[in-house]
Amino acid sequence: MNDSDLTQPPSITGTDVESQASRSPGIPWLLVLGLSSLALLWPLTGLLSIGEGAPRAFTIIGLIAVAWIGVVGFARVRRPVLTLTLVGIGYGMIITVFGLVTGGRNGLDGWGTPIMLAIDALLGLIAGLLALAIQKIRGRR
Repeated sequence: MNDSDLTQPPSITGTDVESQASRSPGIPWLLVLGLSSLALLWPLTGLLSIGEGAPRAFTIIGLIAVAWIGVVGFARVRRPVLTLTLVGIGYGMIITVFGLVTGGRNGLDGWGTPIMLAIDALLGLIAGLLALAIQKIRGRR
């Protein structure tokens, strides 16, 4: 063994680690951010005085759910359950930050924020399971 062998780090080219890393891409963070930003429909429709009360709420929730499930399910995004769970958390964070910035009430007292984030994550999880079902029906896996 010579001195040059001691200075060179071991190479893992061609190993299972490298091939595994190339086969399993990470989370599509731009997609997570984009779908999470649909949270801004709430204040936008409020500013534009589009609807009010329960009809507005159900319409917005329905549109967002269709967008989340449709985009992830039909675009064949990898890891749909994890992706949409993260989208749900991002959605909750955007709503929370928007409420803090504008002085709105979003249950930010006590346990309100963690509970909201947990509910948004659960809704993302459910949407992810539906998107996964669409992918399986369409023959993704």
